[in-house]
Amino acid sequence: MSKNVTPYKDSELKKKKQVEQMFDNISENYDGLNRVISFGIDTKWRKKLIDIVKASKPKSILDIATGTGDLAIALADSEAEKIIGLDISAGMLKVGEAKIKKKNLDKRIEMVQADSEKLPYSDNSFDAITVAFGVRNFETLDKGLAEIYRVLRPGGIFVVLETSVPTRFPFKQGYKFYSNYILPNIGKFFSKDKSAYKYLSESASVFPYGKKFNNILKKIGFIDVKDRPQTFGVATIYSASK
Repeated sequence: MSKNVTPYKDSELKKKKQVEQMFDNISENYDGLNRVISFGIDTKWRKKLIDIVKASKPKSILDIATGTGDLAIALADSEAEKIIGLDISAGMLKVGEAKIKKKNLDKRIEMVQADSEKLPYSDNSFDAITVAFGVRNFETLDKGLAEIYRVLRPGGIFVVLETSVPTRFPFKQGYKFYSNYILPNIGKFFSKDKSAYKYLSESASVFPYGKKFNNILKKIGFIDVKDRPQTFGVATIYSASK
């Protein structure tokens, strides 16, 4: 990233610990607030990501930065025998575990608290790895991606859904106004953590999206790198292999 954005400007904690603290703070109302902020469009983006993953017919899936487990749960509609949802926030995982148990998916989906930059798995462990709106929260982007590359099996698929910035008028101007003024105020009104949604907006604005992210993936060693802009470019789905 061109700029190191953190949730709490006055905190002496490293970004990783700040992100963990932030998601613990907003875990209880994260799902509902996300639907409001994205107008529900994020569910359509996730569906496209899932279709890409399902086409590769993976037996094992690792969903990194799983949060409350929405994507991990949706990925249960696949041939995968084992799905692991991994996140640094215990608060988010607690919400996710309750949802998984309610859907009787606890035999297929395991929730794990761990650092995405120090994955507790051996080399070549997973057929598919996914990250939805999480790579921009990595403290060191290259390190996190290198870990993903390490645990992905040769021929496996890596799929990322992440925010991006529209480049065409008037979507670029509209996105900038929404992310700078509307989104932080919605978050401030609904969330007890006043800094969280300001951070989510700022981190999205500095993330190296599109060709820049493609180039980072290629530098790590990924092949067959593709990007698919969504909804005028406000989000992008990336896919790559090993």
